[in-house]
Amino acid sequence: MLKKYLDPKADLTFKRVFGDHPDLVISLLNALLPFDSKEEEIESVEYLPTELVPDNPLRKNSIVDVRCRDNQGRQFLVEMQMIWSREFTQRVLFNSAKAYVRQMDSKDDYKLLEPVYSLNLVNDVFEKDVPEYYHYYRMVHELYSEKVIDGLHLVFVELPKFKPHTFSEKKMQVLWLRYLTEIEEKTIDVPQEFLDNPDIRKALTVVEESAYTPAQLLGYDKFWDIIRTEKTYYNSAHRHGYAKG
Repeated sequence: MLKKYLDPKADLTFKRVFGDHPDLVISLLNALLPFDSKEEEIESVEYLPTELVPDNPLRKNSIVDVRCRDNQGRQFLVEMQMIWSREFTQRVLFNSAKAYVRQMDSKDDYKLLEPVYSLNLVNDVFEKDVPEYYHYYRMVHELYSEKVIDGLHLVFVELPKFKPHTFSEKKMQVLWLRYLTEIEEKTIDVPQEFLDNPDIRKALTVVEESAYTPAQLLGYDKFWDIIRTEKTYYNSAHRHGYAKG
């Protein structure tokens, strides 16, 4: 019998794949974060609460998809964003800064603060004037880019721009991005390279439709209905604003 898969970008499946399986989120982060050496890569993680409560109780709480910390004390925030908006950038910055500042609850010395990495996978194109799909932001000197203030590392990936040109180069990055962009409800034949890799093969089993209850599948369908409605409203508002301008 043919296996049926759900799209891993949906809220339900994304959190199941990367929020319930530490080995898979480690693999994803090591593949997509800008580590310069093997020594920087993540070896183990513990999951943390995904709700970041602001100091001002009048402000809305912010919830990320996955939040974890490794054995070095570094924190990692992972988000899947289906529709781009300029406000999303500010929310990413807020969440990263909040996670960084909240370390002071348990540490009383600034030098003990560890970096926070935010990985944001966006199923939309927001940098229309540049061809690259991978965008890495950090605090650097305006003239001397080798001079860096370590602390916040923000990564945005535009999934629609991704095209797997060279499979051998950054192999795991290519495999994870292919997994996120190629697996969906219509998938029948899974690429052999997916099955040959243990991490991707496991991630495939997590999004098999048979692993979800009828109630969960109903919520999954409702998620896509909401996304379609939001895209319709956004595109309509954009066209109206453009016509009015």
